[in-house]
Amino acid sequence: MKKIFILALFIQSWQWLHAQNRLSLKQAIETGIANNIDVNQAQLSSQRAAVNLRQAKQNMFPDLNITADHGINQGRSIDPISNSFVNQQFGYGSYGASSNVLLFNGFSVQNNIKSNALSYEASKMELQQAKDNLTINIILAYLQVLSSQDILIRSEAQAAVTEKQVDRLAKLNEAGAIKPADYYDLKGQYANDQVAIAEGKAALETAKLNLVQLLNIPYNKTLELERIPEEMFVMGYDNTPEKVYQTALTQFAQVKSVHLRSLGAAKQVKSIRGELFPSLFLGAGINSNYSSAASQSYLTDSKYVAGSDYVLIGGNQEPVFTKQETYASRKISYGDQLNNNLFTSVNLGLRIPVFNANRVRNRIRTAKIDQKNFELIEQNTKTQLQQAIERAYVNLTTTSDKYRIITDQVTAFAESFRGAEVRFNAGAINSVDYLIAKNNLDRANNNLIVSKYDFVLRKKVLDYYEGKSLW
Repeated sequence: MKKIFILALFIQSWQWLHAQNRLSLKQAIETGIANNIDVNQAQLSSQRAAVNLRQAKQNMFPDLNITADHGINQGRSIDPISNSFVNQQFGYGSYGASSNVLLFNGFSVQNNIKSNALSYEASKMELQQAKDNLTINIILAYLQVLSSQDILIRSEAQAAVTEKQVDRLAKLNEAGAIKPADYYDLKGQYANDQVAIAEGKAALETAKLNLVQLLNIPYNKTLELERIPEEMFVMGYDNTPEKVYQTALTQFAQVKSVHLRSLGAAKQVKSIRGELFPSLFLGAGINSNYSSAASQSYLTDSKYVAGSDYVLIGGNQEPVFTKQETYASRKISYGDQLNNNLFTSVNLGLRIPVFNANRVRNRIRTAKIDQKNFELIEQNTKTQLQQAIERAYVNLTTTSDKYRIITDQVTAFAESFRGAEVRFNAGAINSVDYLIAKNNLDRANNNLIVSKYDFVLRKKVLDYYEGKSLW
């Protein structure tokens, strides 16, 4: 059912995208999570861990086994009913049911349940981690599309400004009112702007392709993305790196996962150690059997007959009469045999491990090594997390400062270009000075777009570490 649901969601997403040609960030993340192989594999791992936990719990239940055996004997053999030798062919059957329950084994089963429970919780955290990793990558690809789109729009606007100047200078050049170099400089700049537009279109389509491949959906050239809310572009971040790290220790799925794995390894050590203790079992059974050779005798006639012995009565010999009984045999019915041969048993067993080639003790040593390894992984994960948060915070601060500087730069270059354009239109400066002012403004505007989206990404990375919603 899970596979059918995922396939249906994939088809629905594909149909929806081709019908609407518009995608929001939330829809992109939901589609990517539904279609991503790594996420689906992590989900399968979590389901496997759930099955292991269920089995660990059910290991405490009594077992129940039913046996049935049928066969044919030929020649001299022992009748299982009468336990006597017979020399004939007969069929036989035996039936039984038995149950055993473990009463005590050093709490091995209980600790194994706890270990599997922790492993199951860890698998759910690993599933969440896979979703979070994919989410941050989708956000990066989504922002890259928006950034490329904004740069393309800016490039087209820049080319439009240059085109107006080229049209104006073309008329002046035909009239001989300007230097030809000014006209051709602007015409060359217009060609550069056209190249920038072509490169921008290619970058936009590449960004779209990266996004749809991350979502595992077909490429659609007409796909459009919804704009993200303007509040995402608000500069600054409230928390310090230390606060972000402390929050991440309690919220970040990967930290929870490695901690649960470490606890589960400790419980597994206790579970294996329990196998060194004696095991106490309680068992019960019920059995019966059947033989086609089984028969019983029954009385058919009873009478008194004179025998060869006599007694003297009054000097006369009187014969002695004895009772003579005639018997016949008949097969015992199947149901009567099962009922007559029914027996039950109850037993209490104790198994004491004395020597088993040190297998259990070596398993304990191996489990301790695994426990230590998980502890080191947990410690390393926390260290890398702290370093990643510090690095992300520095990148955010740097990007925020850079954005403010570039914003001031755009304001300055915009004013410079406004004056240069007025003077160039009046013939007070040449094309070189005009193009310098224009290119400075164009580069600053492009840098501002890149910096703006870079800040959003850096901010989302810190939200990711804090376990906040990313859309």
